[in-house]
Amino acid sequence: MALEVGIVGPPAAGKTALFTALTKAAGGEYGRTNVGVASVHDVRLDELARVVDARKVTPATIRVQDVPGSGAALLGNLRQVDALLVVLRGFGADPDPEGDLETFALELLVADRDHVERRLERVSKQAKSGDPKLRAEVDELQKMLAHVDAGRSLADYPGTLPPELEPLTTKPLLSIVNGPAGIDLALEAELAALPDEEAAAFRDGGTSALDDVAARLRDALDLITFFTAGEKETRAWTLRNGETALDAAEAIHSDIARGFIRCEVVDWRDLVEAGSHAEVARRGKQRLEGKTYVVRDGDVLNIRFNV
Repeated sequence: MALEVGIVGPPAAGKTALFTALTKAAGGEYGRTNVGVASVHDVRLDELARVVDARKVTPATIRVQDVPGSGAALLGNLRQVDALLVVLRGFGADPDPEGDLETFALELLVADRDHVERRLERVSKQAKSGDPKLRAEVDELQKMLAHVDAGRSLADYPGTLPPELEPLTTKPLLSIVNGPAGIDLALEAELAALPDEEAAAFRDGGTSALDDVAARLRDALDLITFFTAGEKETRAWTLRNGETALDAAEAIHSDIARGFIRCEVVDWRDLVEAGSHAEVARRGKQRLEGKTYVVRDGDVLNIRFNV
């Protein structure tokens, strides 16, 4: 799946530094919308690639948007992202990340309130045609507006939200403090410009603080990782926990899903221990599964298909 996150927060908190650190993009510019792709480090992928002698190694990725400011119009550009990373100032004089987070949460609430009001105005005009579905939506939107006007988030709304609404306050909101008590984003942005070996040497063998951000995103979105492991390419993919082999096939390519026959499944540890696909099969550690098989974190899949 194409995981997408938006970077938000107060001005000058370090949003663009986080964007640069995540995407290693030299073109991230302060004061403008930046879009890039971040790779998700996974040691399991490296081990699998070594075992199958992969010529190409492709990590799972996250599409990242960094928007300047926090006005309703700019935040509205992030309604289709899966989660929000809010950067909070933890440096300088009198930092108050908790207070900034509370203020930003209120800005999200206001943005959703304006969004519901605009949709209510539009649907109310369309409902004059007499369409019962539109009338029902008008009633629901009026209840939502009253709910938000009472200072409550749409995440707590007891009714059914229209899927087209895409509210901001229902998205996972992960806070990142930029400063001594959190992550030094300026340093991480500088390290992102270095070759991986040099950055690792600077960290004295430790992992990037941004790996924790990726782990928190996985938990917040209830994601798992599966792998495809071949000599030509070994690759990591993400799925929602509970999705099936057919969903995995769709993530790889729609043609593979359309022609799905069966799926060969191996746990990544078994493949690494056996040393090859042939040996893991000989040991009886490979299973054949159908479309409805629920993929587990760490599964290595080989999907057989015919189109």
